[in-house]
Amino acid sequence: MTRVAAIDCGTNSIRLLVADADPATGELTDLDRRMTIVRLGQGVDRTGRLAPEALERTFAACREYADVIKEHGAERLRFVATSASRDAENREDFVRGVLDVLGVEPEVITGDQEAEFSFTGATKELTGRSDLTRPYLVVDIGGGSTEFVVGGDHVRAARSVDVGCVRMTERHLVHGGEVSDPPTEDEIAAMRADIEAALDLAEQSVPLREAHTLVGLAGSVTTVSAIAQELPAYDSARIHHSRVSRDRVREITERLLRSTHAERAAIPSLHPGRVDVIGAGALVLLAIMERVGAEEVVVSEHDILDGIGWSLA
Repeated sequence: MTRVAAIDCGTNSIRLLVADADPATGELTDLDRRMTIVRLGQGVDRTGRLAPEALERTFAACREYADVIKEHGAERLRFVATSASRDAENREDFVRGVLDVLGVEPEVITGDQEAEFSFTGATKELTGRSDLTRPYLVVDIGGGSTEFVVGGDHVRAARSVDVGCVRMTERHLVHGGEVSDPPTEDEIAAMRADIEAALDLAEQSVPLREAHTLVGLAGSVTTVSAIAQELPAYDSARIHHSRVSRDRVREITERLLRSTHAERAAIPSLHPGRVDVIGAGALVLLAIMERVGAEEVVVSEHDILDGIGWSLA
């Protein structure tokens, strides 16, 4: 048994997992799992740089996580940084800040590496289930990018494309610093066209339509599941391995894109940090389901974070 600490720093959120990993049994036992919305990717699509206030929010979360890691006595720590820090001109400021706080250098991984971690984290515990047919298509919808991975026991093909809930929101729905409330039909159409172009790109290297089971990861997907179940609060246990039909995803997406900020903020299971970006995230999920012909999505709370944890074991 090895006690590991994994940190996944994406465009919208930073997450920590401290767990005991047992390679002999294939079990990863959570000791602490938490998420903080830091919006590291604020403005990166427009400016090419990480904003000072976004960096400070991220470093504040790192300081909190350092205390948790020390408290649990984790033997190994790995910090993986994804889309926003890949794209930024000043990512060295980010690297130095994380090193100062946590004592490890963040690994700014490629989209293909990100896809491998996501696939391992999402599918390791699905092995042996007779109700889920392989191959899987694992889709990780992040803030700045979306990863597509097809595989069974192992990854067959993977591709990362630059569409995510934050990137799509900032590119199409933000004008003069304000988010459209609600978006216009033209804005939604432009966003959808961007997503479809990204799916065309993904299909050049990943056989999206050959998969039998669609597995959806990350905050946009888990939030759609929470809304579909009409949960009074976010509940990981009820969300993990829930299934949401394509018709229900379409209904929720249309509702979110028609809603004002205040109406979305009133949804009890919706994290305040996702209120402005959940419409775009839901639209990415819907476009994927329609493209591949998936009747439902299997929602997983286990994703890249768990894959990072396993890489340490």
